[in-house]
Amino acid sequence: MYICICNAIREADLRKAALTSAGDAEATYATLGKRPNCGQCLVKAGEILSQERALLSCENVAL
Repeated sequence: MYICICNAIREADLRKAALTSAGDAEATYATLGKRPNCGQCLVKAGEILSQERALLSCENVAL
């Protein structure tokens, strides 16, 4: 599913980028070589980043 239509950023791409970027949605977009245009995706993107990082945190605690 596309999260950012303006930049054609898919949810899977955003989840992968969350693992290498500690910043907010705008900073994570920058690691993908993109920047927000209309901004309508930023809330949803932030939620996805938080989810992915929480999962990573749980996995690290379990190890």
